[in-house]
Amino acid sequence: MIDGGAPAFDGYTAAVFRRLALTATALFLITACSSLESTPTVLAAPSPSPTVVETSTTTLPPATTTSTSTTTTTVPKGPVSPLDGLPVEDPTLVDRRVLAVKIDNHWDARPQSGIQEADAVYELLVEAGLTRFIALFHQSDTAYLGPMRSGRPTDPTLLKPLGATFAISGAQDWVINRIVSAGVSIIGEVRPATHRISSRYAPHNLYVDTAALREYADEHGYADDPPPDLFAWDPWTDEPGEDATSITFDWSPGFEVRWDWTGEHYLRYTGGDPHAWMPQDGDPEQISTDTLVVIFARRYTASPSGAGSSVPAMETVGTGRALVFSGGEVREGTWSRDSIEVPFELANPEGSVLTVPPGRPWISVFPDGRSVTWQADE
Repeated sequence: MIDGGAPAFDGYTAAVFRRLALTATALFLITACSSLESTPTVLAAPSPSPTVVETSTTTLPPATTTSTSTTTTTVPKGPVSPLDGLPVEDPTLVDRRVLAVKIDNHWDARPQSGIQEADAVYELLVEAGLTRFIALFHQSDTAYLGPMRSGRPTDPTLLKPLGATFAISGAQDWVINRIVSAGVSIIGEVRPATHRISSRYAPHNLYVDTAALREYADEHGYADDPPPDLFAWDPWTDEPGEDATSITFDWSPGFEVRWDWTGEHYLRYTGGDPHAWMPQDGDPEQISTDTLVVIFARRYTASPSGAGSSVPAMETVGTGRALVFSGGEVREGTWSRDSIEVPFELANPEGSVLTVPPGRPWISVFPDGRSVTWQADE
């Protein structure tokens, strides 16, 4: 199994987190899910052993991809979501915390569930050239999300400015210390908000109910503050940009992701095949998104000062190249920020604000030594 050090841990109390923030002492012991991890002490009753089943191939209906001109989104008056710039149906849902959940993207974890219902998604590298997702839920929730996996050092740098509560299956002790020291609250494998399904092998079988995770956070006194705007949301009204209807992300040797613009949204392909998500009750559907934001960042190896194993990480403070894909077009620019306390700021080459058209964003924190390429339909 490929994981970079992710033991499972039981529920946390607010008092534990306060002590962790002051002492940077890891009190979380987590289930070993790879050869890189140390053997943990299990504090809670173990979940029933999963039933081993054969993995079937998910077949999706062929997607129709068409070339079209840029779609302009008109932002209505009234409240809009800070995570996607879209109108909010229930304004009361804006005035609450972001719940962030780490999602597995190992081949044995596909198709994932519930990820399509997130307001926004981060994607970033882990071990062996694979990626994982951080699904952000603000005005949205889902009763069936997973598989949930472990945290990494880059995660708190993305979640701190949102004031997010972070749900993970665990992490190495030194990674837990980094997350908590950054001021990000954690929820682990707690019942009944999380459960393991029998139709998949561990560790790719931990699923969560985000509404129940919110209740847990409330009961333990975690902050419940709304986030700032993730980006400067505004439709593109200037001259049309460069056409880009098929975008390829060369994440690592042998791991390639493509997004194709259909005229309405972008469809995801992994390794050339449609990448599906699976509702709890229903047929598989292809993962889609409205907008693609690329943050090019320096990849480095994060290492513990004591016990533990090293893992990939990304430098998200400073400045770097940025791309925004929307409506079948692309805008190039730069990102910058002085600390993990604030969101990314995007700028056009001449220095003005690079806006992001309203729509559900998929944000790739992408290694600057790899390539993102695109082309337009004939």
